[in-house]
Amino acid sequence: MASSKEYLNFILGQLSGLEEITYKPMMGEFIIYYRGKIVGGIYDDRLLVKPVKSAISYMPTAPYELPYEGAKGMLLVDEVDNKNFLAGLFNAMYEELPAPKPKKKK
Repeated sequence: MASSKEYLNFILGQLSGLEEITYKPMMGEFIIYYRGKIVGGIYDDRLLVKPVKSAISYMPTAPYELPYEGAKGMLLVDEVDNKNFLAGLFNAMYEELPAPKPKKKK
């Protein structure tokens, strides 16, 4: 099941207090970037984030969910209605997220 553009727009609206939030469509789902780093994505109309230590500490009871068959588990963000919670989560995670891989030259 693909994610809806409406859910994407809702999440982007909830993250509107943060600068440099971008996304890329990927096989019917959406990868979410914060200041150039992948934070997580929207899969089946669920916001999932990478399970870095800061995210686990920020959401200690968050369940692990699979974004798609064969993928590693990610943390389900339940509090998508709370803009301050989401901003705090993304800011807490930023330093721990891996830097983007350099693009290969053709």
